[in-house]
Amino acid sequence: MKQLLLYLLLIPIGAWAQAPLRGRVQDAAGRPVPYASVAVPALKQGATADAEGAFSLALPLGPQQLEVSAVGYATGRPRVTLPLASVLIITLVAEEKAIGEVVVTGVSRRTELRRSPVPIAALGQREIRLNANANVIDAAVRGVPGLTAVTTGPNISKPFIRGLGYNRVLTLFNGLRQEGQQWGDEHGIEVDGYGVDRVEVVKGPASLLYGSDAVAGVVNLLPALPSGPAGELHGEALAEYQSVNGLFGNSLGLNYRSKSGLQTSLRASHRLARDYRNPVDGLVYNTGFQELTLTGMVGVEKKWGDARLWLTTYDNRQEIPDGSRDSLSRRFTRQVLETGLDDVRHRPLVPKDELRSYTLGPLRQHIRHYRAFGTGSVRLGPGELRLLLGAQQNHRQEFNHPTAPGQPGLDLRLTTANYEARYLLPAWRGYELTVGLGGMSQLNEHLNATDFPIPPYRLHDLGGFGVVKKTLGALELTGGLRLDTRRVRWDDFWVAPNPATGFDQATGPDAVGATRPFAAFGRSYRGVSASLGGSYALGPHLVLRANVARGYRAPNIPEIGSNGLDPGAHIVYLGNRAFGPEFSWQQDLGVLWQSSSWEASAEVFHNYVSNFIYQARLFDALGQPVEVVPGNATYQYQQAAARLYGGELAFNLHPTALPWLSWRTGAALVIGLNDNPALRERAGDAARYLPLMPAPQARTELRLTAPPRPGQRLAASYLRLTLDATAAQTHPYAVDGAETPTAGYALLGLGAGTTYRTRAGREALQLFVQVDNLLNTAYQSHLSRLKYFEYYQASPTGRLGIFNPGRNLGVKLVVPF
Repeated sequence: MKQLLLYLLLIPIGAWAQAPLRGRVQDAAGRPVPYASVAVPALKQGATADAEGAFSLALPLGPQQLEVSAVGYATGRPRVTLPLASVLIITLVAEEKAIGEVVVTGVSRRTELRRSPVPIAALGQREIRLNANANVIDAAVRGVPGLTAVTTGPNISKPFIRGLGYNRVLTLFNGLRQEGQQWGDEHGIEVDGYGVDRVEVVKGPASLLYGSDAVAGVVNLLPALPSGPAGELHGEALAEYQSVNGLFGNSLGLNYRSKSGLQTSLRASHRLARDYRNPVDGLVYNTGFQELTLTGMVGVEKKWGDARLWLTTYDNRQEIPDGSRDSLSRRFTRQVLETGLDDVRHRPLVPKDELRSYTLGPLRQHIRHYRAFGTGSVRLGPGELRLLLGAQQNHRQEFNHPTAPGQPGLDLRLTTANYEARYLLPAWRGYELTVGLGGMSQLNEHLNATDFPIPPYRLHDLGGFGVVKKTLGALELTGGLRLDTRRVRWDDFWVAPNPATGFDQATGPDAVGATRPFAAFGRSYRGVSASLGGSYALGPHLVLRANVARGYRAPNIPEIGSNGLDPGAHIVYLGNRAFGPEFSWQQDLGVLWQSSSWEASAEVFHNYVSNFIYQARLFDALGQPVEVVPGNATYQYQQAAARLYGGELAFNLHPTALPWLSWRTGAALVIGLNDNPALRERAGDAARYLPLMPAPQARTELRLTAPPRPGQRLAASYLRLTLDATAAQTHPYAVDGAETPTAGYALLGLGAGTTYRTRAGREALQLFVQVDNLLNTAYQSHLSRLKYFEYYQASPTGRLGIFNPGRNLGVKLVVPF
């Protein structure tokens, strides 16, 4: 009896018995990695290595999953079983290695990037911060071949993937659809770029997982989660300055993890900029902005799963350039009278002190975006249930009345609810099945507006999908199907002049002078999305992958409902209620190589889009241009087939014999052909190509990084030289002068940075310095809308339109604590 009692007492002691874990962290060349962080996430324990890379921990007996990280290196996740008979050696690889990273976007489960059959690219926080970015989309464009952006000045960038954008690219914030009038040109993505920890880009149809609007791909902006040892408050203070537009940026982030699993974070960011400068135009009038963002999160992480609630608010006051200027001096002028008096004789010159001022002009827009959403994962039975539920509201006002600066012309409020549930079944005989259901509801309203380019509408989405993955040794196959339904409707909408103001206003049918620009409409759209692909590992270094996918996109509201004048563009836009959904068939082939010294990838694609929607000028039966509003062109949305093809190349060299050296290069090509016989017959070769096609691009970077040394106070110091080359775009969409050829250009960049450590080995300061367009080259991007902001047919300088920013010195300080 005494022996049995003793045995029972010793059971818990044995269960909690611990063994020492002693280890050393080193790089690929065998040199120590000082002050690396070694954590055991499941136990909420960790330690910091010393100057020689050595560390020690006391852990329970049995298998343990470690997570080892250090500045400049990819995170390592070795698994060990205690007790160990010898010192554990952990080797970290340089951060440049990317194709082995784990991604969450575009696949049903977390998977290694190179084994995903769908082309996916990822960009980490450090790479984002190395650059002097105008916004988070521009940061991603620099690091992901095949991703470009249509811009309207420094702070307005719309992502394009392989030549397709707007409602064909779905932007996510931590998995939540970003809904904010994305059909428009005049505003960017309502996300705090300072708080983005990672960007993942799906290049190709992702409708299988996300439904309509992901026909070209997905850009997922992932915020940082709380990190560091449990029970400690962590954070960072960031300050930034950019010379090209006098930008001042500040951000403060805090995060905390308790030992019981509670998580919370908070970030506040502010950016302020005046008009930007280039060597041709000088200071470009009305391109300044003021931006304030607040982001908060509270969550819990337990053995049963995790749950997080996110709250964000975004406030952006953005000036609206119109490009008007004096015909001889080419100095910018400002509008003082209402639309219709566009002769520059009615526009005085902009004073120089106003160009340098941080005070916003009267012609501006005000965009507010609010989000409240929750995410969670629960271990339900043998599988895992993932949930997302969110609400967001976007309020966009455009103040375009110079005689009444407080009266918004455009005043739209979009309210969106999103929901999604995915269940990941346990693996069975090599099969991994995921099923899901998701949807969206929207209400878009006109408030105190005078311009009504689109009708107020209600929209409802519902879709379900299934994805299965099968592993057959070195071969991984993935396929799935999805069915979506979208219902769009609006009621009769009436507009009449307001005698008190002289402007139009929303009214009822009985008002004096009432007209009905939008008759009642209701229609449902349905689409089937599908994907089938796989990857095959030819040994430890080489992976082949292929995928074919069918994407679906319901037409957006402007494409089916537009019926009004855009005063800034001098164009009347007309929608087409008879449109059906767009469908794309895309084929992808990829080859990826990964070794200890270099990685390389080559990807090619072909994309055929049926019912492709685009804008074309309207002509009558006699071939004369239609002018619904005298003095303004009339464009109507059209539908035809389109074909796009191209590819991307990437090469990263980081020789183990020279660990301080890395060379990265990437290139992208896309060609878009208009398959519309009727338009080709009328316009000839001018209609051969699709609009907004990026020119061939290449980017190369040479980086020298100081190797780590024991006890050094300046760590991860680097010097980088970048070259961005863009070829001439000689194949524009030239129908009715919509686009013109664009000259090629090359931009040189130079950067440096370092991390200062305390005697105890903690990071105290990160410094990033970057000079873009070092030679102050005058250039115009083919995807810049400002290129076409021109009032004249000729210029004394021979240069038309507005040019892109000139030389820019960016300085960024990050103080972690």
